[in-house]
This record gives sequence, structure tokens and C-alpha cells, in this order.
Amino acid sequence: VQLVESGGDSVQAGGSLRLSCAASGYTYSGNCMGWFRQVTGEERKWVAAIDRDGSTRYDDSVKGRFTISKDNAKNTLYLEMNSLKPDDTAMYYCVADRYFSVRVVRSGQYWGQGTQVTVSS
Repeated sequence: VQLVESGGDSVQAGGSLRLSCAASGYTYSGNCMGWFRQVTGEERKWVAAIDRDGSTRYDDSVKGRFTISKDNAKNTLYLEMNSLKPDDTAMYYCVADRYFSVRVVRSGQYWGQGTQVTVSS
């Protein structure tokens, strides 16, 4: 299983980005996906999840600004990020879980290598 994120960039506060996560060796349909982010020196923090039934969940810090979605036909996960703030600056990771909603870090998950988002004020 390989997950590859893309779309990270440097933007100004208030801007938008769309992150993508393409998978090989893994089918998004019927599985749980999510995004985490990590600032250097800090723990990884959960951002958003999309469950196998398509239901979505968000951390309060991004609710109303970020949207998680997936295209099963393309086997691609997305994170649409609007109204970006400097506090959103982090490495963003795509996560796949065959059994549980992606809310916490646990063994058995698949992780991508990350894509960097930098938001300047």
C-alpha cells in the first residue's frame, strides 16, 4: 500500500489549498480515510475523517473551513482548505484504515509521506 500526498504549498492567510492523496494497492471504497497534521516538534493532530459510509468529521479547529472528500473511481482523497490561518501551518498526512474511523493514531494504519502547508500572515 502506498499513499502519496500532493498539493501542499506556501500561501498567505485567507488563502486556499486543495490537498490530494492518491493510493496504490489500496481501495478507498469501503474503507476509512483521514488527514492528520504535524508541526515540527509536536505530536500529530487529527484534522478530518471520512468513513466508509461517506460521513465526515472534523476537528473543531478546522470545522467550517476544511472539507474532506474522496473520489472512489480515482482512488483519491482530498482536503479542501479555505480561509487558511498561520496556525494551519504543518505537514499534512493522509491516513488509511481498513477497520476504524480515522480519529487517532493506531497500529495497522497506512500513512503517506506528508505534504507541507505553510501559511504566512
